[in-house]
Amino acid sequence: LPGTIHAPLDFLLTLTAAVKRGAPNTFVMGDMPFMSYQCDESEGVRNAGRFLTEGTADAVKLEVDGTFTGLVSQMNRAGIPVCAHVGSRPQRAKHDGGYRAAGRTRAEAARIVEDAVRLEDAGACMLLVEATPAEVSEEIVRRTGVPVIGCGAGPACHGQIVVTQDIFGLTDWQPAFAKPIADMGEHLVSMARRWAGMVHASELGEHPYKMSD
Repeated sequence: LPGTIHAPLDFLLTLTAAVKRGAPNTFVMGDMPFMSYQCDESEGVRNAGRFLTEGTADAVKLEVDGTFTGLVSQMNRAGIPVCAHVGSRPQRAKHDGGYRAAGRTRAEAARIVEDAVRLEDAGACMLLVEATPAEVSEEIVRRTGVPVIGCGAGPACHGQIVVTQDIFGLTDWQPAFAKPIADMGEHLVSMARRWAGMVHASELGEHPYKMSD
């Protein structure tokens, strides 16, 4: 897929259920995709419920600001654990002219902090803060009482999230906050070239299958 907004709901439900089957004792969060909750609050609640029933997730995450408190409240009323994703929101990248950091001005930082407080008050049981200056997440941690997970938001957060491909060095472009701890991309390419060379030279070793008498 070319970007996160192109992932359809049913596809993500299938992936979430597969992850939960593979890690049944792990807390798994379903990431609600673009347009699965923005159009109508009732539809959003139903789709979030599908992540718990069909996707067997333990919670759902949605990219929101303070205008989504009504939706979060309805999900909370329905018994759906919600992680509210604030700060930089990738699903708005086309609207904002590309992926960018958030909260770099005093006014924008204050708005993100207030959004986080309002979303917790609406029933969010967890907050995810993405791509903000450290001061923003520090203030969110100070003013809220739920776990705060950071994604390029500084060390004050209670936990950190990183994309596997980024930390393993599998992508050509690396986010500034996700410095790779391995260079697996180059290693995999090197192994593929070695295999291609072996095939070209017919040097695959002794064939293991023999005809019977």
